[in-house]
Amino acid sequence: MKHLQKLITPLILKWGYVFNNCKPFFGSSQKVRFYATAKKSKLKQEEEEEEECHIPRAVKKEAQAALLDYLHSTRSLQFMDAEHMSKNSPFFLSNLLQRIDNETAIRRSLTRFLRYHPINEFEPFFESIGLKPCQYLPFLPRDLMFLNDDHRLLDNYHILCNYGISRNKIGRIFAEAPEVFRYDSGVLDLKLASFHGVGIDQSIVVKLVSASPHLLIGNVHKEFFQVVEELKKTGVEYSWIEEQLNGNSIDWSHLFELICFLNGLGLTDQQLGKLICQVSGLLFDCSGRTTFSLIGFWLKFGIQKPELLDVFLHFPQIPITTFVFNMRQCYQFLIEIEMTVLEIGNIIHSYPILLGSCVLKKATSLLTTLNTGKKRLCSVIKENPEFLRNLVRGAKVERLPIAEEELRSKMMKTKFLLDLGFAENSSEMEKALKLFRGKGVELQDRFDCLVNAGLDRKHVASVLKIYPQILNQRKEVLEAKIDFLLNKLGLPLSTLVSFPSYLNYTIPRTTLRLSMYNWLKDQGKVDPTLSLSTIIASSEKLFMKTYVNPHPKGLEVWQDLKREIYPD
Repeated sequence: MKHLQKLITPLILKWGYVFNNCKPFFGSSQKVRFYATAKKSKLKQEEEEEEECHIPRAVKKEAQAALLDYLHSTRSLQFMDAEHMSKNSPFFLSNLLQRIDNETAIRRSLTRFLRYHPINEFEPFFESIGLKPCQYLPFLPRDLMFLNDDHRLLDNYHILCNYGISRNKIGRIFAEAPEVFRYDSGVLDLKLASFHGVGIDQSIVVKLVSASPHLLIGNVHKEFFQVVEELKKTGVEYSWIEEQLNGNSIDWSHLFELICFLNGLGLTDQQLGKLICQVSGLLFDCSGRTTFSLIGFWLKFGIQKPELLDVFLHFPQIPITTFVFNMRQCYQFLIEIEMTVLEIGNIIHSYPILLGSCVLKKATSLLTTLNTGKKRLCSVIKENPEFLRNLVRGAKVERLPIAEEELRSKMMKTKFLLDLGFAENSSEMEKALKLFRGKGVELQDRFDCLVNAGLDRKHVASVLKIYPQILNQRKEVLEAKIDFLLNKLGLPLSTLVSFPSYLNYTIPRTTLRLSMYNWLKDQGKVDPTLSLSTIIASSEKLFMKTYVNPHPKGLEVWQDLKREIYPD
């Protein structure tokens, strides 16, 4: 078919998004807008209106009778219309009752009031067809008060009523497709009759029009007929279409495009019909947008049309929204464990069904349970993506076996700690294994760095038992701190014997504290014999309180030094 040949891959890309309500990919920024406040205010407004329209039963009955008599006898509206309006416009009736004083003879008082005060009949009319005051206010005509003056509105309203559409559901048709009520005589009848021309029962048409009022305007009904025609070829019955109508508006042109795209992949009519019926929401969820977004996501990761055919032929029998949610969660999981984009793309390209079928646990929880790091987990998943099935919710997750490289590293770290004087298999040894970060070779290089600087080996070993975090720094960092101590500060190496934790502090912190101390010393405001440990080991809050703030210019000098030393 010609229209099938025209629909190619770029069709997917026009949506301009991947995954509904999903975080943006690869670090792109996107503002997320929330509408809870507006929704809340609307609900609050409706609640207030409901409170205002509370009318005692006896009063309501008399008021309805007076309004019915006015609309039918005085204004000459059809009895069925007048009765429906009088019984289904509580907000309007409540406001009307507030304008009369006599609380005993309600019907007589209201009849007298209406005799001299004509009402805007569009208000009770709109309310009776299912619209709240806050919804119908924009639709009130400016130059009309009486319904009989708007012949087109009433004529088309009667056509819908006589066809079998519930009066209180016509309000939605008016709100979403107001053009319907401006049709000339006979136009709406022809549109409704056109549905019978393709073999659709009247009861189904009523549901269709109530759920998708746009079917009655323009050529939308023709787009619907195209969808029905394509579905008939696949063996999908009208009863199935009827089951999918849940009251949400449907964009039939989008549905038609999706069916054409799936057809264009090479699916036979029988395969397509089976797929549509087995995968809940494949067509009708967001008028096909959810499925299009999923296809667009796959295309971004290099899945080609022939491969898409295979994916859909083996698609699991789960709702499309569940599949998309699982796919998105798996994608986010792979990002959280810091897998590269290229590796993520390879997994998505090769295992799309797997990712859409797995409901994974949280990354942080899994890393703890598996007793492993992100790098190791990435390696395991990369080697065997099917391993993800072991990480789904409800599955018992067991620790990963220690890798050969990790085992070798642990053995070297243990040997290093034994050389430092730790007792084998002791609690101190276990604690030290967790505190010392890095491979055994790296720890040994850092230890040798301190010894080669001139410190005694036994002294370094004893210090590291108290301050193990010293060896968690790179060798280059340790060398830079020792060089700064000896050549910039001009202090002897023996300083590290009395104050070994100097190596735990950064060079900028030491520079800032000593610069401030030297300035205060020049001002004669501090003890000139303070030790290095006293100057740099105290917290910033205590240092500020004790030394900086007492001097009138102390804070200003401190900020200037800070900007100079920490330019960023």
